[in-house]
This record gives sequence, structure tokens and C-alpha cells, in this order.
Amino acid sequence: MKRRIAIVGAGALGGHVGGYLVKAGQDVTLIDAWPEHVEAMRRDGLTLRGQTGPENFTVPVNAIHITDLQKAGSRPFDIAFVAVKSYDTVWATQMIAQYLAADGYVVSLQNSINEERIASVVGWGKTVGCIASAISVELVGPAKVQRNVALGGSRHTVFRIGEPHGRVPPRAKEIAEMVSVADSSKATTNLWGERWSKLIVNAMRNPVSAATGRGGNGNDRDPMTRWLAIRLAAEAVKVGLAHGYALESVYHIPPEKLLAAGEGDKAAREECEGILLEQVKHRNDEQRPSMGQDIMKGRRTEIDFINGLVAAKGAELKIATPANSGIVETVRRIERGEIAPSAEAVAHI
Repeated sequence: MKRRIAIVGAGALGGHVGGYLVKAGQDVTLIDAWPEHVEAMRRDGLTLRGQTGPENFTVPVNAIHITDLQKAGSRPFDIAFVAVKSYDTVWATQMIAQYLAADGYVVSLQNSINEERIASVVGWGKTVGCIASAISVELVGPAKVQRNVALGGSRHTVFRIGEPHGRVPPRAKEIAEMVSVADSSKATTNLWGERWSKLIVNAMRNPVSAATGRGGNGNDRDPMTRWLAIRLAAEAVKVGLAHGYALESVYHIPPEKLLAAGEGDKAAREECEGILLEQVKHRNDEQRPSMGQDIMKGRRTEIDFINGLVAAKGAELKIATPANSGIVETVRRIERGEIAPSAEAVAHI
């Protein structure tokens, strides 16, 4: 029998992956809290848009509101992808846990590092991590998901699936094969290093978009915000290395190069800035990191779980993180409505 799959949080990333899994013939139930989104998926199917022809399609899906889960859960789920915001992790995991099969498990398909939160509900033995790196998807309307960057393919591995214990059991390989229908994937022995490396990307991209109100390309073209992104990344690298994570490259930049750039190495800074400017060519000007999308839509951001986490983990080892701490406070002020997003909002950091 096919594995029964739940996507808890069928927004940008959950909807994107879920749509491809359905198209590939998997037995998928999309579970979401936005009624208009669920109703549109039921009525019209789920529409995905991308940069190439094959990425543009509409697929009929089984979508339910969270209030309908009691009815849909009569047959247990084998795999539950949790794809909600970090601050919703625990309640979403608690909700789906009671509908898991005896040997079922939960996959964190999220930003930040939420495996410990999931394990607090279902245990470490039922917890798997799935990193989606440089995918840039957006829920642009009910039942409509748009991807604003090119496919990773052989150039960049998008999905990295790992277990907390660092081994690669069959289920990690199963998930890697499953999500490969959406883009390149691999099972990794380095979940924590991969997680922190993705956190570095989020730390340098998300808050700058949230604080300025601009997309990724606009911020990378501006020397001031481009340099801010590098400093945010350099601090996150320093903290990650100090905690013992085996870090991966960030946009093909070795972590040590980012650290050197942030600490004043002129040649390293020029190289990092050049690579960021090159990245502009691989995404359209509509690309906006998720935290920037949240500010536009008046929603709570994940700032405390991204740059706030960098600052907190730095404080544990008495490592100063002035750029990350500074942008956390700026984004919080924007969330509270005290200031408006603008480039000037981050000029002091």
C-alpha cells in the first residue's frame, strides 16, 4: 500500500512539496488553517508556478481544514510533514501526533531548528529533519504557490534529509527519494551542520527583507544592505563553529570566508559581495524571503527563531552578535508598528 502522508501547514513550502508529491501519485492530505485556501484547493486544485514550463501546473488535491482532521484521521498517517512557522511547531505536532501510525514519524520541513520541539511531543525516534535550501516559494493567493528562483538541480542540492543521530536509515533515504520529484535531494549524516548552515542563509536574507520592505535582489544590489547580510552571516558562522557544527558552504561560499569577510578581510569581503551579486541573476525581482512576506501580510515573523536564535546561542558562549541582535530589535519594532520598513531602518546596525 502507498504510504499515507500528511502535510501539516499547506502554505508556501508545504503546498509546494505537497503539490509535487500528489503529482507523483503519492497519497497526500494537505491540512491547513486558512479556510479560503483550503476551499480554493478543494474547488480548483493546487496551482504551482515556477521559472520553467514543467514547473507550471495545477493538480487536484485532498485538502482539509484543521477542524476536519478528526474525520480524516480514521486511517493513520505514516508520515507527517510539519511545515508551519517555527512558533507553531509544538501545537501542530501535538495535533497530528494522535493520528500517526504506530511506526509513523514526523518530518520537520521548516526554517530554523525545530527538531527538539517536535521530539518533545513524539520523541526523538519519530523525528526527522528536512532542510529546504534556497527554494524561495511564496503563497501568492489561495491555492496558488509561486517559486521565484531557478531549480537547484545538479548546481545546488535543495532538500537535505537527516536524522538527529547522524546515521542514514531507510526512512531518510525514503524521504529523500520522495521529495526528489520537486528538486534535487540527498540524505545527509550532518543534520545539525546542515540545519545551522541553512539558518545562516535565513539570518542573512530574511530579516533584511523584513526590515527594508525590499526583495532579495533589491537588497543585494544595495551596497549597505549587501554588507549587512554578510555581517549577519559572519556572526552566525562564528556562533555555529563555536558550538561545534560542521558547517556547509553558504551560496557556495566557504563559512570561513564569510567569517573572514565579517572580521575585516577586504579580499574576502569583495569575494562574498561578488557572489551575492551573481545570485541576483538566478532569481527574479519578485523574490522576497518569507520574513519579508510576513511583514507585507501583517503576520508575525520568525525573527526570534532565526536571528534571535543566533544571538541566544552566541550569548551562551559569550560571543557578541551586534548585527543579529540589532536587526532582531529592528524587526520587532516594525512588527509593533513603531517604524515602517525601509533601508533607513537598518542603516544604524
